[in-house]
Amino acid sequence: MKEEHQILYEPMKIGKLEIKNRFVMAPMGPGGLCDADGTFNERGVEYYVERAKGGTGLLITGVTMVENEIEKCALPSMPCPTLNPLNFVKTGKMMTERIHAYGAKIFLQLSAGFGRVSIPSIVGKTAVAPSPIPHRWLPDVTCRELTIDEIHTYIRKFAESAAIAKKAGFDGIEIHAVHEGYLLDQFAISFFNHRKDEYGGSLRNRLRFAIEIVQAIKAECGQDFPVSLRYSIKSFIKDWRQGGLPGEEFKEQGRDIEEGIEAAKILEEAGYDAFNGDVGSYDSWYWAHPPMYQEKGLYLPYNKILKTILKVPVITAGRLDNPDLASKAIREGKTDMIALGRPLLADADIPNKIKAGKIEKIRPCLSCQEGCMGRLASFATISCAVNPACGREKDYALGKADQSKKVLVIGGGPAGCEAARVAAIRGHHVTLFDKNNRLGGNLIPGGIPDFKEDDHLLATWYEGELKDLKVDVRLNTEVNRTTVKEYAADAVIFATGSSPKTFSIGTSTKVYSAEEVLLGKKDPGASTVIVGGGLVGCETALWLADQGKKVTLVEMQEDILTVGGPLCHANEDMLRDLVAFKDIHLLTNAKIVDANDQEFVLKNKDGEETILKADSAILAVGYTPQQSLYEDIQNDVSEAYLIGDAKQVQNIMYAVWDAYEVTRNI
Repeated sequence: MKEEHQILYEPMKIGKLEIKNRFVMAPMGPGGLCDADGTFNERGVEYYVERAKGGTGLLITGVTMVENEIEKCALPSMPCPTLNPLNFVKTGKMMTERIHAYGAKIFLQLSAGFGRVSIPSIVGKTAVAPSPIPHRWLPDVTCRELTIDEIHTYIRKFAESAAIAKKAGFDGIEIHAVHEGYLLDQFAISFFNHRKDEYGGSLRNRLRFAIEIVQAIKAECGQDFPVSLRYSIKSFIKDWRQGGLPGEEFKEQGRDIEEGIEAAKILEEAGYDAFNGDVGSYDSWYWAHPPMYQEKGLYLPYNKILKTILKVPVITAGRLDNPDLASKAIREGKTDMIALGRPLLADADIPNKIKAGKIEKIRPCLSCQEGCMGRLASFATISCAVNPACGREKDYALGKADQSKKVLVIGGGPAGCEAARVAAIRGHHVTLFDKNNRLGGNLIPGGIPDFKEDDHLLATWYEGELKDLKVDVRLNTEVNRTTVKEYAADAVIFATGSSPKTFSIGTSTKVYSAEEVLLGKKDPGASTVIVGGGLVGCETALWLADQGKKVTLVEMQEDILTVGGPLCHANEDMLRDLVAFKDIHLLTNAKIVDANDQEFVLKNKDGEETILKADSAILAVGYTPQQSLYEDIQNDVSEAYLIGDAKQVQNIMYAVWDAYEVTRNI
């Protein structure tokens, strides 16, 4: 372990509870990890135990309901201790006992619910809130105001749930949340709370709900039973359903930093033992669930403020998987503990690998949110784009194959690399051929923008893993029928990827693919027209705009980001907002119909033509699967598998998962 990382392994106390190191598993929605009676299922147990086994000192579960009558959720969606207390204690003990075996501690995160941000497919179209206010997702729905009796019921159920959790072996509770615009946060923010009773009006009154919760838990479970708070010092709300970007000037409609400081002081005084801090809200979701377009360590400047005013520990998440950045943040007094959420989905062993000095072995999180937030949005089990075993650790564990085979992998993109990795772990003799001079496939051009640096880290990780697994990697090598025949493999995996779609436009000689521009093979000049408003087109536009180039984005559809998705809501929202914020000229319902080397002719849906002067055009209109080799020789080998983009162009998650599923059964 590097000397500068040793601070990450110093113990830390929350109240009187000692945590063995500074690593915290950040709370994330436990989709698929519980049963209909509100208890954790086997997948949930294995999921949390795996992170304890990986060296994390404190685990905080995802959101857990305290009751299911006031804001009735479809089950199973989230755990709920009060639905079946005896069974919750039974399954909870199974989990906590195993977690404690690794020297880790675990907090159960208890929630007052969603309020105006409730998910319609889970809660329905009837929502509650502190006041009659607009729903986040359903503009035509006005939320029902909670009664005082319902507030008191919630408080009582928090205390009951905490007592059940304590019996189940949980070491503490986290309250969800005076953060992100959830129900407790809606009470705390005057923009949402218009009440005239003791739960509205002054800041202290608006915080009364959260104050009475911690007081009730302490009264029930004892003053030494630790209770942390999920807390946002700033909301980044411009207006209903509108968030503010980094660097954007706007009037804060939610909680500003000044009020955030005062609220934190009041809540600490009330009895909270730690603050798990971030910023953002559902109206600015890309702060609370940061995509790759956000800076790493984005919450540190805000939690540093909390550190200066609070006596209790501050926990910070937000793209902090770089141990240099994490340890520096603690040394500089910006935080006490480092929370890893999505990075621990990608690699549960991060703390152990840093401690062992094997940082290069850490599988990077891409902040794509496809396997985590994206799957939760589609009601699937939480998982990870680059770690298919996440959320199904027992079912998807890799064991040795019954028979060692000679496996040939053609293509070194994400699918090919994952197939080679899995096959080698299972004991097969693996050779990988790739026509390029390095592994990574579309990760290489895709990772050129600075906000996509983790794509390159993933390619580098695969290079290291395949080397350690003694996979025979042969670069700069084209494969044909003869190559396959001479290799005489038992199984051939075709991961030949895809190539960018291209076409000519008029007489222009300055029409390039996005890949050519990203790789530096073509210079787009000072101004360019990007054809295609999908993910590649928008990210390329953003990258070029950051270089000071004049960018016009042309899309045939009525809107951008309509093809190839859907993206995680936070990623899509931020990318859309950035396209507007960076002054990228957007033309929808339009296409380029003619061009020369000085200008491009655009036609809209009404047939009207516009002449646009630009130095180049960049094509970002999708990819074509490369299947010709597979089609030519698939019947010449006993086992032939077509995977990843070569089978169907989608995203990195599809490529990696496709490869894992196929290869774990060879």
